[in-house]
Amino acid sequence: MADAIVVEGVRKRYGEKQALDGLDLVVGRGTVHGVLGPNGAGKTTAVRVLATLLRHDEGTARVAGYDVRTRPDEVRRRIGLLGQHAALDEGLSGRQNLEMFGRLHHLGARRAVARADELLERFGLADTGRKAVKQYSGGMRRRLDLAASLITEPEVLFLDEPTTGLDPRGRAEVWGSVRSLVGGGTTVLLTTQYLEEADQLADRISVVDRGRVIADGTADELKGKVGGDRIDVVVRDVRQLAAAAALVPAGAHVDEDRRLVSAPVEDRMAALTRVVRDLESAGIEAEDIAVRRPTLDEVFLHLTGEPKEVSAV
Repeated sequence: MADAIVVEGVRKRYGEKQALDGLDLVVGRGTVHGVLGPNGAGKTTAVRVLATLLRHDEGTARVAGYDVRTRPDEVRRRIGLLGQHAALDEGLSGRQNLEMFGRLHHLGARRAVARADELLERFGLADTGRKAVKQYSGGMRRRLDLAASLITEPEVLFLDEPTTGLDPRGRAEVWGSVRSLVGGGTTVLLTTQYLEEADQLADRISVVDRGRVIADGTADELKGKVGGDRIDVVVRDVRQLAAAAALVPAGAHVDEDRRLVSAPVEDRMAALTRVVRDLESAGIEAEDIAVRRPTLDEVFLHLTGEPKEVSAV
């Protein structure tokens, strides 16, 4: 099969709440697929269905070629799941944790030890493998948790907000680990509350709202839905915002708190040259001027009409 995950018309209701309402999703093998959406969009419900932790009401879902409803045991043999909270014993060392997970998955003592060594080396934890997990940094713990989810070498890995609570360095460490997984052929389905994370990691992104996919594509394709390039002008004096807004192309957005005027443009270099010239002629001092692509924050606002805060609910 070319696709690792295929979801068609999946519905799931909790009492009066429709958590999934005809969800359609296709994830290619050996890719990172990001799933984003506002609070209550149905992302975690979708992951729980795909990981065979929850039965859906209608529709079909196949993971690694097997139906999650009729062949759950086959699906479980081929997946890994990393939840929002670490499932580690902090009193044990990193190596002991991985060996324990290996034994729980019936690898056998010798294979569990060998697999623990492989994963510690792969995730840059070989030098700390004998140290108690309670002494690990946040990024190290998350990398160890990621290693534990790979103990059985799964074809498909579900990552549910893998970097929540980590500092920028810890997030970068986990991002590097995820990239190496995909380089080795693992398929990753990623839910995240960080729009930058999806932009950095995902080959394709599905925006989910009210239990269904409302947009799907690469980060650049989604950003293109907002309308192409934009020019941002930050003025030094907030009292000159209105005058600056009159000099940029039509459709300008004004943010007084940031002293920012932002407007869509078609010819980025011509627009930049003209705006710089017009601001200077009008005596308006700009603190910063830049032409940029739309952000995923703006994609969220454009597609869902809601603030950018997202979660994996």
